[in-house]
Amino acid sequence: MQEKIGYLVLNTGDVLVGKWLGEPIEKEGEMVFNTAMTGYQEVVTDPSYAGQIVTLTYPLIGNYGCSDVMKESVHTALAGLIISSACSDPDHYQSNYSFIDFIKQNKLPTLYDIDTRALTRIIRENGEVYGKITTKPTNKPKQCAVDPMIVSKVSVAEIQQFTSITKFENHSKKHIVLMDFGYKQSIVEALLEQGCDVTVVPYHIQAETVEKLNPDGVILSNGPGDPKNLQAQLATIKQIANSYPTLGICLGHQLIALAFGGSTKRLPYGHRGSNHPVKDLLTGKVVITSQNHGYVVDEASIDSDNWYVSHINVNDKSVEGLKHKTKQVSSVQFHPEAHPGPIDSHDIFVQFIEQLPAKEVKQHA
Repeated sequence: MQEKIGYLVLNTGDVLVGKWLGEPIEKEGEMVFNTAMTGYQEVVTDPSYAGQIVTLTYPLIGNYGCSDVMKESVHTALAGLIISSACSDPDHYQSNYSFIDFIKQNKLPTLYDIDTRALTRIIRENGEVYGKITTKPTNKPKQCAVDPMIVSKVSVAEIQQFTSITKFENHSKKHIVLMDFGYKQSIVEALLEQGCDVTVVPYHIQAETVEKLNPDGVILSNGPGDPKNLQAQLATIKQIANSYPTLGICLGHQLIALAFGGSTKRLPYGHRGSNHPVKDLLTGKVVITSQNHGYVVDEASIDSDNWYVSHINVNDKSVEGLKHKTKQVSSVQFHPEAHPGPIDSHDIFVQFIEQLPAKEVKQHA
């Protein structure tokens, strides 16, 4: 592999030297790190990373190759990738091509041979960091804020429909509307496996359009960016949640909190990885979860008369789940579908679907 020197220039003043994996393509974005040991292809294709330069802390990336079935979306959305080393000779029965080939095919700006531990320390110490992958060490990043329009760049433009071929004896077939703020394909697949038909709709869908689709329940998906940049959608989200059983995931969890009068705040450096312990306060059970978020719901802002905190993060005690006391509305900060990560919390989907009422029964504000 021919080595071409590249640079990661940070707004902190730090400059890290690496080598290009693929063609030199300059790009800048918010710096984040992911601690998962596996799932690099899912991370690279997760729309929640849009606008971000992702550092993978595990030292060897690509050892089990890549496969078309492991993609979370058709296209890569992240701004760039930083790794320590790439495996050129993967070994796995499902591997169709190497990670290096995947990077080149998708023209993803990537630097390797970077000290990812040092970079992670910089992000942890400084919090909000922005960087630029470049050919010149003097090229400083100009973008030093989260793109307020980032969700509009990853959400579907038109309604998409998926039909399940799975039959369940314990419930009739349900229809779920998935509001797309940057959804992962594995959410759709998890719902299809539970015998649900799924309709994916744009993030700015109107409540009247959702009503015409006649869903049994609504799910608000994950996605990138600052949830407060989606203020224009909050009234619609509240109207939908007051009318249908609703589940929020990750960004969707934060938007439900905002829609019902809560607030969100930025974490020092976010939760991104597949080994985050979360405690279910209703059962006392601790599950290991897959997470990818830089913002959390502010617990002090929650209306305790109508909501209670259902889950907390074991490490920093941040809010990981909410449940309405009278309505069938709940949300989780983590990813029940995982991919990558453990499937400890998959029951979130099962419970949501099993509790959906019959078609003629609706919840009302």
